[in-house]
Amino acid sequence: MIEKVIIMGAAGRDFHNFNVYFKDNSRYNVVAFTAAQIPDIEGRIYPPELSGKLYPKGIPIYPEERLTDLIQEHKVDLVAFSYSDVRHLEVMHKASAVMAQGSDFILIGATYTMLRSKKPVVAVCAVRTGCGKSQTTRYVCNILKNRGKKVVAVRHPMPYGDLTRQVVQRFSSYKDFETHNCTIEEREEYEPLVAQGIVVYAGIDYEKILRHAEKEADVIIWDGGNNDTPFYHPDVHVVVFDPHRAGHELLYYPGETNMAMADIAVINKVDSADPAGVDQVRKNIKSHAPNAEIILAESALIVENPEQIQGKRVLIVEDGPTLTHGEMAYGAGTIAAKTYHAAHIVEPEAYAFGSIKETYERYPHVASVLPAMGYGKKQIHDLERTINSAECDLVLFATPINLPKLLSISKPTLRVCYEYRDHGEPLLENVLLSRLKITG
Repeated sequence: MIEKVIIMGAAGRDFHNFNVYFKDNSRYNVVAFTAAQIPDIEGRIYPPELSGKLYPKGIPIYPEERLTDLIQEHKVDLVAFSYSDVRHLEVMHKASAVMAQGSDFILIGATYTMLRSKKPVVAVCAVRTGCGKSQTTRYVCNILKNRGKKVVAVRHPMPYGDLTRQVVQRFSSYKDFETHNCTIEEREEYEPLVAQGIVVYAGIDYEKILRHAEKEADVIIWDGGNNDTPFYHPDVHVVVFDPHRAGHELLYYPGETNMAMADIAVINKVDSADPAGVDQVRKNIKSHAPNAEIILAESALIVENPEQIQGKRVLIVEDGPTLTHGEMAYGAGTIAAKTYHAAHIVEPEAYAFGSIKETYERYPHVASVLPAMGYGKKQIHDLERTINSAECDLVLFATPINLPKLLSISKPTLRVCYEYRDHGEPLLENVLLSRLKITG
């Protein structure tokens, strides 16, 4: 019997699960993908160039809100949940809705979807979006580069454009971002690595991507997205925790899976978190991942000319995904504003235009900061217009890239950066090199 399947996703893990689990498998007929979390990614088609011989017309992508209607329309047998950073409770609500329609609901095993590499792989993942994966990845890359290793980073997928042109993407210069028409969200992940001389791969077909990366790497770094599990089988699995959201490591899918698989557990942001939160996270790691080595780390603020903040009315622009489905109400920009005595933090919602206004309606918890949303040209324009309309003395950009280079801003700006820093012994470098058996 051929099973009719819907894959629930968000333009990333869903495509990978299709490629490694369902593609060219005559047991299944994938009738649709559904899309969530990311704006304007539904209404597309997973193209026939990528979907294989069983799908000569490709596979349609619908908004998740249509899921139950699609199950009824196609008499679907199986729904595969395939995206990340979702509360366990919400996953089960979705499962209940699916099963009430008579379909099976599955979560595909993490290790089943991991591809094997011929080169050592270090995976940097997290238990929530916004824990500090990116700076940890950069730090891990530097550790290995300083040991003479050629490092290539492979980033969790962010294919928001023409899928036929995003099968394998390679980034080694700023020109590559323009060639691939990168969104702000993509640039935030790729640009800081490229700036430190690291080649970055991303795309859709992670088997092909892996074989390309292996040709030029001594070590491959899996740079995780959200709180998803790695697409490649890691030799060392580094998982980052956020004590500002202590307890979330037990509450979100598949972050808890990452915790259970961790070789190295990095409790980040201990310099700004409540010590009780740090203790709670440590206890949860010891209970649920007893073999993981625990590292304490800081998310160190870097602000040039911080005296410019004092006494100013500041508008704070923070990383978009961290605030939205990461559910953080603030980030490094807010910490910098308070640390350096801003007179007032301007609430940007009153100045929001278009899709930015819609973002506040969907995520009301972010009212005190402006998410750097830029999934398309219109949204980038809305972001720029919102910033320029705000009544403030200074705009603090606490995003991984220098957004004023991409936007036309009519106000004084200041950039807030953050980098990984060990918080005492044991050091991440020593533990990582020991795990990889790199000496000297």
